[in-house]
Amino acid sequence: MIEVMFSVRAGQGDPSGFDLGDIFIEGEYGSMGSGGHVPDQGMMIHPSVTLLLDSLRTLFAGEKKQISFTGADTSFRLDFKRDRRGLVSVSQDGILLGRSSLEDLSCATLRAAQNFSEDYLSALPAEDAVRSDYLSALRDLHMAMTREQQRHG
Repeated sequence: MIEVMFSVRAGQGDPSGFDLGDIFIEGEYGSMGSGGHVPDQGMMIHPSVTLLLDSLRTLFAGEKKQISFTGADTSFRLDFKRDRRGLVSVSQDGILLGRSSLEDLSCATLRAAQNFSEDYLSALPAEDAVRSDYLSALRDLHMAMTREQQRHG
């Protein structure tokens, strides 16, 4: 099982779609986050979560078997590789953090993104373009998961 968390760093002034934040991933073999590194690996968190959701959607939809995600304005990278049995390996800098079914990984990421949205996205100005992109990515991954469940249902 993989756990995913997103956070915004404190002390950045008024909320913005370009706030810096961090991603934290935990699996059965280890955990890794973008915070606490030298050089700093914090990222523009809202566009980064959007990019991660879109990347996972391509993996979920079967468009790709392997993806590399690098957050916006950071060197922090996660690699996802699906095997023939449908398990996805999650690695950071070549270190295996854990394996999960694609459905469990997508659910964990979607749940974390929805919680993050409730806590932070709602604070962004309504006209902030990052907000609509984020919500679209949430909806698109959810729809891809629903289609897949119906197909195998």
